[in-house]
Amino acid sequence: MKTFIVALVVLFLSFIGNSQELKSPNGELVLQFSLVSNGVPTYQLSYKNKPVIKSSKLGFELKDDKNSLLDDFIVSNIKTSTFDNTWQPVWGKQKDIRNHYNELAVTLTQKETNRNILIRFRLFNDGLGFRYEFPSQENFAYFVIKEEKTQFAMTGDHTAFWIPGDYDTQEYDYTESKLSEISQKFDGAVSENASQKQFSKTGVQTALMMKTSEGLYINLHEAALINYSCMHLNLNDENMIFESWLTPDVNGDKGYIQAPSNSPWRTIIVSDDARDILASNITLNLNEPCEIEDTSWIKPVKYIGVWWEMITGKSSWSYTNELAAIELGVTDYSKVKTNNTHAANNTKVKQYIDFASEHGFDAVLVEGWNQGWEDWFGKSKDYVFDFVSPYPDFDVEAIHNYAKSKGVKMIMHHETSGSTRNYERHLDKAYQFMKDNGYDAVKSGYVGDILPRGEHHYSQWIVNHYQYAIEKAAEYEIMVNAHEAVRPTGICRTYPNLIGNESARGTEFQAFGGSKTNHVTVLPFTRLIGGPMDYTPGIFEMDISKLNPNNNSHVNSTIANQLALYVTMYSPLQMAADLPENYKQFMDAFQFIKDVAIDWDESVYLEAEPGDYLTIARKEKSSNNWFVGNVNGDNSRTSNITLNFLEKGKKYTATIYADAKDAHYKTNPQAYTIKTKTVTYKTKLSQLSVPGGGYAISIIEKK
Repeated sequence: MKTFIVALVVLFLSFIGNSQELKSPNGELVLQFSLVSNGVPTYQLSYKNKPVIKSSKLGFELKDDKNSLLDDFIVSNIKTSTFDNTWQPVWGKQKDIRNHYNELAVTLTQKETNRNILIRFRLFNDGLGFRYEFPSQENFAYFVIKEEKTQFAMTGDHTAFWIPGDYDTQEYDYTESKLSEISQKFDGAVSENASQKQFSKTGVQTALMMKTSEGLYINLHEAALINYSCMHLNLNDENMIFESWLTPDVNGDKGYIQAPSNSPWRTIIVSDDARDILASNITLNLNEPCEIEDTSWIKPVKYIGVWWEMITGKSSWSYTNELAAIELGVTDYSKVKTNNTHAANNTKVKQYIDFASEHGFDAVLVEGWNQGWEDWFGKSKDYVFDFVSPYPDFDVEAIHNYAKSKGVKMIMHHETSGSTRNYERHLDKAYQFMKDNGYDAVKSGYVGDILPRGEHHYSQWIVNHYQYAIEKAAEYEIMVNAHEAVRPTGICRTYPNLIGNESARGTEFQAFGGSKTNHVTVLPFTRLIGGPMDYTPGIFEMDISKLNPNNNSHVNSTIANQLALYVTMYSPLQMAADLPENYKQFMDAFQFIKDVAIDWDESVYLEAEPGDYLTIARKEKSSNNWFVGNVNGDNSRTSNITLNFLEKGKKYTATIYADAKDAHYKTNPQAYTIKTKTVTYKTKLSQLSVPGGGYAISIIEKK
């Protein structure tokens, strides 16, 4: 590893009164910081001499304080530096990540109050990160944020891919529209969820993806969300200025700050090539290095699970239908009749273990194994689960021993029903129970309104809860896959035991009425900017009524598209989500899921246009094998790629899993072709992708 830090570098910094100019290492991005009239801090950003962010204000409105941090500032200190190093993630899209930026740190002093704040800017070749820092000082140790007033002034009426601003969920389909159309389309973009709270008809969530009329791609997000409220964006559609909008707590307060501390980074990724947005590592680079000394127990996982049959309504999480209410430790399940639909039973789980063992999967997830599911949802119930008491038909020890004999790990499921206080009360006992029974990973869930009542999924207190659970899990050497938690902001660099998140509209919504055809062409530009998603792909039976006659939902995807997701939807935690019996009908296509890697040395972005298509190639960790995935949106297109990422002088066998000519996500989703051919780095491929379709390729080196 090489690291270069040079202080007071003036080559990339110009001083002009109260204005400072900072250039990216390659000179293509230029930041200008200025104090304008009455000491108001502002910034602006340009790319290749084109404006990206117009002059935008910075600062805070404080609660119960006439002197907010908005104006009356002077520049009291300036420090500059450059940084360049390469680091290796525990798992990731590539083996080596370069962290190269020029930095400007501006200390501002408020004249009347003598308070100090520092704004730190880091300018990379592909974008900007900046944050507020609150130094230790006698006259400013504690304060409450009424609102962060960070602005992002757009240069025009850009095309945006957005979901409604919401304090409790990101599980929405993306809407593509002009910025000026957000307010008109807002109500239509809101769909039902177990917990939701919108705040404005022009409010949207990050990561926000935009494209200008000049062909610039702009992404707004945040990095290193620690001890702070999640940021949304509220648009003034008269002047096209976004302003930060933090998630409030039960009292309406946006954040409790004790100095010294800092805000998360606000990030702006920009390029004239959409592929650069996908390739950016700004979010990870703005997080702190790994805090876990020994990471040998953190391993990527490919798994199956007792899950999809409950999602579709074929089976149930609950053990009985006889109880309207239960009390853990009091209710005697041995005295009630099972409903015969409970999926987490010994016989069913062993069948999944057998399938995992036969086909080389690492682990099996089981949901609904523990007592309490009869009255878990919507009851505002605090003590709903204890995370250690199994139902009578699930023998934890016997299942563990059976899985161990088959070389398969088990993944625990902890649904909290939004009761964060109850989960923290049980965490140590629950994690120890996992270790005692051979569970190395947990899928946690936060469905429904948050308890304590009035809190939101994305407020400061609850963000701190998620972080507490991750750090506590690290003490027990447990990997965490958090569902319904706050969307990720790169914290997996610091705590790589956070091996997965949901925090977006995943595959389960295909069984709740379906998702838009192009949904998976947008997610890599939005949700995945912050970190990997447990999207749960691999559905082969698209007609949900064949699993549950009472559910007429349809999975809006072809089988080839589902295969491609294992490459395009990057995650070190990948699930084959369908039922084993559905895979047995298409074992030739299932072979790709068995073969595809989940950890990578290199990623190459071949084609990309948000909302339309993307094609990605990835090189398997410690191997010379490659895998390619293409997902397509609403319109048929021909994808043309060159395999020039392959090693020169070597030959490979390419197995191409593609849409048949008559395939269609709605009318003929299970039509696919499989062909093999010898390829080299000179090979060019031309491949049809139908609506909602795509293709997947395994490229194996010939020995």
